[in-house]
Amino acid sequence: MYQLSEALAQEIVDRMMNDIPYNINIMNDQGVIIGSGNSGRIGTEHRGAIKALESGEMVEVWEDQRYEKKGTNEPIVINQVRVGVIGISGNPEEVRPFCNIVRTTVVLLIEQRMALESMHSEANRKKAFLEVLLHHQGIYTQKLQKKAIAYNIDLLLPTTILYIEHAGMNTEMSNLLLMFPSFILEADICMILVQDAKEIKKVVKQLLQSQPLLRISVSRHGAHIADGYYQSKSAMRIGRALQLPEKIILYDQVEFLVKLSESELGTEHHIMKLEDKDSVDLLETLRVFIHNNGSMSDTSAELNIHRNTLQYRLRRIHDLTGKDPRNTLDLFELTHGLLKLYK
Repeated sequence: MYQLSEALAQEIVDRMMNDIPYNINIMNDQGVIIGSGNSGRIGTEHRGAIKALESGEMVEVWEDQRYEKKGTNEPIVINQVRVGVIGISGNPEEVRPFCNIVRTTVVLLIEQRMALESMHSEANRKKAFLEVLLHHQGIYTQKLQKKAIAYNIDLLLPTTILYIEHAGMNTEMSNLLLMFPSFILEADICMILVQDAKEIKKVVKQLLQSQPLLRISVSRHGAHIADGYYQSKSAMRIGRALQLPEKIILYDQVEFLVKLSESELGTEHHIMKLEDKDSVDLLETLRVFIHNNGSMSDTSAELNIHRNTLQYRLRRIHDLTGKDPRNTLDLFELTHGLLKLYK
């Protein structure tokens, strides 16, 4: 049975008394006042409310007494269960016209709160289930398979993970998240599970059509969701580290860079010297230089700077890190250090 909280009861009283010129009380399923315009009455028993709970009908009180004031007391019924009583203090003849609107409004507010609490609980259950999936190794148990079915996931089927960044919740995006098993990871990050390999390109196309600024990383089509999550998230990390221009990053295409970023080669200290706020241009220059395979002309064109300016920046990188981007082996070390920054 739904339990009215004191906080919700008082919130409802405060909102209703902005429009109703009478004191309002809300009693719980035991007839105890848990919300009132008169704070001194909170925690006291209300006889009229007890009678209303017992009879299931409105009880009118015509004289002030020790445990009740004159007014109307009407049961609050949620899903055919009496969860409390709404009381309006005053002459019953005067307050009776407000009863229906107050009762209806109170029920709507409670049902709205119940819906929000249910959504919050479901979101927590879904998040907890995802945590289990992302840390599970080996064969899936029947219990886990059964739980997964509730989220339209067949753990016996291979799965591709689409890791999506910059995901705003417009109508098209919301519809896609409803069509496939999906999880919201952060405010603008989500993941979609695609179990039919033939659907992958179609889903990616629909995502980009709905929001052109999306970035999507794609795992292999494999047996374990935890592996797919690692692959897709790692691929996105590589894209972020190098600021790759591609909107779609396939794990298969960056697997070497993922493995490279996880190796301990002790090169990250070189790049850390470029993290100073005065060196932002140098980090961007290095990334673009890597994108353009060390081409001076292509790099200067993309950065829209003179070739001499580019030469100056590359020399500054050399001076600060001890590694010359124009040297293939040094550039490899600088690339590794850049990847390590985003591990």
